[in-house]
Amino acid sequence: MKKSTTKRAKIFMSVWSVIILCVAFLTTSAFAADGDPIAVVNNLSDFIFSAIKAIGVIILGWGIVQVGMSIQSHDASQRSQGFLCLFGGLVIAFAKEILAAIGAV
Repeated sequence: MKKSTTKRAKIFMSVWSVIILCVAFLTTSAFAADGDPIAVVNNLSDFIFSAIKAIGVIILGWGIVQVGMSIQSHDASQRSQGFLCLFGGLVIAFAKEILAAIGAV
């Protein structure tokens, strides 16, 4: 029973990762805008932050799976690891917004 749950979780995370990466990399491009070097840097920055956000969402999803599996198996160490992964994914996914808020202070 545990093997099938783990296998389902791995399949779910694989599909989830592919979807997130497709959305992140297909919607953001780093094209130059009329030869303006600042626009090039801004576009590249947006592209890099979207890639970081995609990685954060993948980690967030994996943390949710870990917490769910730990609740099912009553494993406290796996639960704490899952919550650390979950909150780490949130911080990574919203890194650009966090940095903007720190810079505004």
